[in-house]
Amino acid sequence: MTEALLFALSVVLGYLLGSVPTGYLVARVRGIDIQRVGSGNIGATNVLRAVGALPALMVAVFDPLKGALAVLLAMLLGLSEWGMALAGLAAVLGNNFNIFLRLRGGKGIATSIGVFLVIAPVAALAATGIGIFAIAIGRYVSLGSLVGMFSAPLLLVMGHWSPSSLFLATALFFLAMLRHRDNLGRLSLGTERRLGMRRQ
Repeated sequence: MTEALLFALSVVLGYLLGSVPTGYLVARVRGIDIQRVGSGNIGATNVLRAVGALPALMVAVFDPLKGALAVLLAMLLGLSEWGMALAGLAAVLGNNFNIFLRLRGGKGIATSIGVFLVIAPVAALAATGIGIFAIAIGRYVSLGSLVGMFSAPLLLVMGHWSPSSLFLATALFFLAMLRHRDNLGRLSLGTERRLGMRRQ
């Protein structure tokens, strides 16, 4: 198989891996259509609020795993750093614009973490720590997630980085901004829900 075909295969498989709708499936087991509850998002935060802690934990584990597997598969196929980066990006796009859910999906933060744990593990762990700290301080999951995503390319620039990893970190940050545009609007109006706050 030629390198171009392997590259295309890794991108398609990465997208399909990312499209496994973990939050949707976990909620369905409990008889809940997560897209019709709360924010309608299939990510761990909405699952936590609508279904409970254990289902949310499952989503928080499996969503990063999707991203990590997409990159590892590209690695096993012998692709370059760019091939691995684009396979990871495809996984996040699959999570966010899910072909099985009419191009609806999650925000992509957890899947992005999984991608970067393989691409640049030190930067991924540091950015995740920064995001968790921001969430703990303000109790806004959306804002803390974006702070963590914003820190990733900055951490790469300050440390060891490659053009492909910096491109990926930057692309994932802007993709996260796009997916959080409604949250950003609510933050500006002071109506964004804090973690642990009950719906009125």
